[in-house]
Amino acid sequence: MTVRVVDNPFFVLGLAPDASRIELEREAQKLLGMLELGFADAATYATPLGPRPRTPELVRAAVAALRDPYQRLVAELWARHAPPHRSEPPPPPAAPKPSVGLRRALGWRP
Repeated sequence: MTVRVVDNPFFVLGLAPDASRIELEREAQKLLGMLELGFADAATYATPLGPRPRTPELVRAAVAALRDPYQRLVAELWARHAPPHRSEPPPPPAAPKPSVGLRRALGWRP
């Protein structure tokens, strides 16, 4: 699942799932030009798991995937039902706290 969310063609191109084919082609050409010129804005893209690096190969693969009707349908489903984008990587999980009160409530004795 992680691969389908992180490398989703709509996330790579930074477009909504209802974007037209013309919009996809224009955005891909714009991103390829920006990446070639080294623009920092084009270097990463947002995903629900945090920002990821964008490469010309990812952009080309995203456009190629969205040209295929079946792959586009699958990408649309994953993009529409993905959690909201994060601007930072997720925080590490917190250490669990001992639950002495719960043990007593359940009848445990020390």
